[in-house]
Amino acid sequence: MISETTETPAAPGAEGIPHGLGTNLPSTEADAKAAGTFPYAADLWAEGLLWASVLRSPHAHARVVSIDTTHAREMPGVRAVVTHEDVPGGPPAGHRTADRPVFASDVVRHHGEALAAVAADHPDTARMAAAAIIVEYEVLEPVTDPEKAFAAEPLHPDGNLVRHIPLRHGDLDATGEVIVEGLYRIGRQDPAPIGAEAGLAVPRPDGGVELYIASTDPHGDRDAAAARYGLSPDQVKVVVTGVPGATADREDQSFHLPLGLLALHTGCPVKLTASREESFLGHPHRHPTLLRYRHHADTDGRLVKVEAQILLDAGAYADTSSDALAAAVAFACGPYVIPNAFIEGWAVRTNNPPSGHVRGEGALQVCAAYEAQMDKLAKKLGVDPAELRMRNVLATGDVLPTGQTVTCPAPVAELLAAVRDFPLPALPKDTPEEGWLLPGGPEGAGEPDAVRRGVGYGIGMVHVLGAEGADEVSTATVKVQNGVATVICAAVETGQGFTTLARQIVQETLGIDEVHVAPVDTDQPPAGPGCRGRHTWVSGGAVERAAKMVRTQLLQPLAHKFGMSTELLQIADGKITSYDGVLSTTVEEAMDGKELWATAQCRPHPTEPLDAAGQGDAFVGMAFCAIRAVVDVDIEIGSVRVVELAVAQDVGRVLNPRQLAARIEAGVTQGVGAALTENLRTPKGVIRRPDLTGYALPTALDAPDIRIVSLVEERDVVAPFGAKAAGTVPVVTSPAAIASAVRAATGRPVNRLPIRPQAAVANATEPS
Repeated sequence: MISETTETPAAPGAEGIPHGLGTNLPSTEADAKAAGTFPYAADLWAEGLLWASVLRSPHAHARVVSIDTTHAREMPGVRAVVTHEDVPGGPPAGHRTADRPVFASDVVRHHGEALAAVAADHPDTARMAAAAIIVEYEVLEPVTDPEKAFAAEPLHPDGNLVRHIPLRHGDLDATGEVIVEGLYRIGRQDPAPIGAEAGLAVPRPDGGVELYIASTDPHGDRDAAAARYGLSPDQVKVVVTGVPGATADREDQSFHLPLGLLALHTGCPVKLTASREESFLGHPHRHPTLLRYRHHADTDGRLVKVEAQILLDAGAYADTSSDALAAAVAFACGPYVIPNAFIEGWAVRTNNPPSGHVRGEGALQVCAAYEAQMDKLAKKLGVDPAELRMRNVLATGDVLPTGQTVTCPAPVAELLAAVRDFPLPALPKDTPEEGWLLPGGPEGAGEPDAVRRGVGYGIGMVHVLGAEGADEVSTATVKVQNGVATVICAAVETGQGFTTLARQIVQETLGIDEVHVAPVDTDQPPAGPGCRGRHTWVSGGAVERAAKMVRTQLLQPLAHKFGMSTELLQIADGKITSYDGVLSTTVEEAMDGKELWATAQCRPHPTEPLDAAGQGDAFVGMAFCAIRAVVDVDIEIGSVRVVELAVAQDVGRVLNPRQLAARIEAGVTQGVGAALTENLRTPKGVIRRPDLTGYALPTALDAPDIRIVSLVEERDVVAPFGAKAAGTVPVVTSPAAIASAVRAATGRPVNRLPIRPQAAVANATEPS
């Protein structure tokens, strides 16, 4: 992959190492991760270790008649077997909606649901003991079609409807002279983390337990575990181990909740390392979505009204589906000015695998649909697709269909113009030595004469931080002693670069080169989950405030001594100087052996839930992205190759150029998977081939050239440093852009993601 971006020159630190904000400060973990020596949860060990295995349901829907654990308990080496009868706590677990039991009791609601767990002295013994548990099922007909869930018998005590949001904005009777309609389906994408789930639970002398897991929300996981174990939160400690990739919250509670129970029952450390199959069965996936749209426009292509129905498949349990639906409904019209909107959104329970937080939840699904509608409208009007979009784009000061005014920078027109005007890549016939890059490769079944090139566009938007009244807060402590600074903050490093950013903030504020970030556990104040780029804002903001408080402590004695304000002193390259040059000393001399520290919080301005008409200031801030996709399609066999993705993104401020480029490239590539290959198939609710051979992730050969053509630095004045989240919005936008390019190449509607070969065949007669 190739990135084109202007990098801010590195300001040298003590030894020529990049220093402070705006530089390419390298991660302290990069070398260890590249060399394979970085410790992850799967590497943990403890004296007297036992091994765990979880028994999961082979059925999508069944009544549990009986569970016989006798044979498992009698096997040599087995130390404990736990079922729902051994769960002492209160309500079921869940990240936002607590409706998911640790173990199924009377009813199994999805394939892979946990029924029991075993601890034994060897991993093979644990697996055999789990297999020896006899469960008698009465298999029931699963409800797998979300449209049928409305009339189906309740699958859960809370019913099948998780949430309904009816959004009304403007004149609902308004119509346009030109109308286009579409029906769209988005498949089930798995987060497919690099490393499968693993963890270690260690009992404590006070009757509590410590969980060493790759959590992205340690305090949320601690509270859920404590409730289920019948313990107080201070009796459960979550220690965050190295997170081997997290393109979503690592929220598989069917994994770590049984682990802690086994440790409490045995009094021994218990470890569980999930297989890839168990990982697919346990953790939540992206919400499969059905979308119906009708766009109204005038004869000039100005949008008049958008009508939409959005149905999210929550799977067996609600978890974060309410949040995903709010994002889908709020952004259903995209970054366009829409005077009138009528949006109906539902999230329903089915017997499909649980859905949960995956980057861009809700926003990705609607982006694919509304951008398809823009292509249809452009075709019907005979207008260039980029020009039609340009006539309707959102800007700062415009109003969303939720009634919220866009107060943050929204340079959507600038982003679209940047990708539209970027030079197109050469055609393959101009570079014959690259003929193998055609769909199918040199030995493929296709013929070069059947290849058509297409150019398409996608514009996406996401919200940053939580929404609808979520209390977004983070706490950080900065300590300085002997020329070394330490940051203590429970923000988990999931690959988004928070630990590097924290070091840069302290370097910038205090002029100290050596900065360490302490490991994360729940003895620290909470920082919230690691999603939606929120740690850049709230946790980075807390670190900045704490560092500035330490800076004041450092400078105040000097300012008092020289009779000046601390604002007249500056710190740069380890030196403290005054505006007039009278004072010049080093940070080390000013410290004089003292230990300075400060703790601070960052809490953005509050939001509010959407009301009965889908109205309200539900979001703190938003980020935008435009992508132009160039694809080659073999219109005879339907194979697609993404040639190039040109990206322009609204970033607020570039804090680490290299890290930012990596985040954008990773997000775009994840979107390529959603567009072309990633679809977790679940016939009759049963996951088909839950492994990385049956689930087709894009490889390095599938990754296109990614050209970062513009990073718009229009700072958001309410955000710390003015920066915006970077990793989510390209995931949301790239599938829509790729689908748009395939439409341009084939003339086909392409109404489904991932794109099936038959949808890209020019003369196909069946609908896509």
